[in-house]
Amino acid sequence: MNTKITADAYFAKAKTWQKELKKLRPIILGCGLKEEVKWGKPTYTHDGSNVVILVPLKEHLAMMFCKGSLLKDPRHLLEKVGQAQAQRWLKFDSAEAVDKLKPVVEAYIREAIKNQKAGIEIKYKETSEYPVPDELKAKLAKTPALKKAFEALTPGRQRGYLIYFAAAKQAKTREARIEKCTPDILKGRGLYD
Repeated sequence: MNTKITADAYFAKAKTWQKELKKLRPIILGCGLKEEVKWGKPTYTHDGSNVVILVPLKEHLAMMFCKGSLLKDPRHLLEKVGQAQAQRWLKFDSAEAVDKLKPVVEAYIREAIKNQKAGIEIKYKETSEYPVPDELKAKLAKTPALKKAFEALTPGRQRGYLIYFAAAKQAKTREARIEKCTPDILKGRGLYD
């Protein structure tokens, strides 16, 4: 039995941000993107590649551009999505905000499609380019099993830990985070596993 939800069903059952969703949908479709539901969210593709995903959040409806870091953003409206290198989102808190930004939304979508057609790819930062906090260096030097386990993690899992540890401003917080995560690292798990 196929339980995949259709886009029409998603929009009919949306519990939050209905007005904003109903305003964004025709704008996005008017730019020629194909509509699907992936990961439980309205997702818009061009030639099979994800371009835009609508993400209802508690305080905003976010329009996430999958390769948003490639977009020109002269008005500085796009925000980085967590620690992601490629994704950027534009947040809306009202239907009026959608109306106000309609020309910007259309321009960003058209630029994203143009980038996709041109085959422009994101240049991702390598895991080796992320700084290793001194506290982690010390812990790895002191605990060979942890060093071996950390090095056995996938690059993405290593990157997640490096970003998380380095984000703490104080040494004692970095040490506490490393200590808390040590059992998961030893088990080969990532930060969000």
